[in-house]
Amino acid sequence: MISTRSIYQEIRNDRPAFQLLMSIAAKGETQGGWENERIAALTGDPVLAGKVLRHGADETKHGLMFGKLLRKAGLDEVPVPPEADYCMILEARGIGLPHARLDRSQPLDSEEILQYLVHSKITEERASDEVNRMLRVFGEDPELAPTLRVIAEDEINHLSYAHEELLKLSGQGNGDRIARMLKAYALAEIAVYRDVGLAFVRHMARLLGWSRPKQWALELGVSAVYRLERAFTWRRLAALRPPLRSNAMGS
Repeated sequence: MISTRSIYQEIRNDRPAFQLLMSIAAKGETQGGWENERIAALTGDPVLAGKVLRHGADETKHGLMFGKLLRKAGLDEVPVPPEADYCMILEARGIGLPHARLDRSQPLDSEEILQYLVHSKITEERASDEVNRMLRVFGEDPELAPTLRVIAEDEINHLSYAHEELLKLSGQGNGDRIARMLKAYALAEIAVYRDVGLAFVRHMARLLGWSRPKQWALELGVSAVYRLERAFTWRRLAALRPPLRSNAMGS
């Protein structure tokens, strides 16, 4: 029977497949660290800038932790296939702030700060879901579980501060604008998540020697999840709720 647990365990037990999975995770976190550091440097509000900077430090830490898992397995990071690069595909589709903007020294305006916070809220929801899914599978793995627990705890803080900042801005008369942006970003993100998921399945099928029926079944599952998210789940991605931790990224 094909299940999330069986697929992850199959990847865990195959060196090239595990190498690709950890490389994808490390690159995404490291890139997130750089982006948040740049956004912090361009943010005029020192309180918010401090929170963004701490967020970036966490992301950089996560990238290093995934890299350490690779090194403990005697593996190096490998390039992430462009079609499986979640962060860069989101940027290409206009979600968040592009790298070309972050390379400039001009301070971010209020609209750009809003774009950043909405992007963070949506992508941190996904990141939290992903790390908790992996933790359910690898919760007893003596090497992976400690890293995944640290990251899962950090994701609670990241989500809490994204909700808190957006709720603050909603209370200042931006509620309708934020709601529209959250919906647009959520719908775009679930399409990117589907496309990256399909690319991931194809690469794992090649590395693990899956049969065509098994690959087709997994691709069908990815597409079915997309249809479910398109119909229903995007509302959870786009919903604002009281943060689990108040001032989670504060000093």
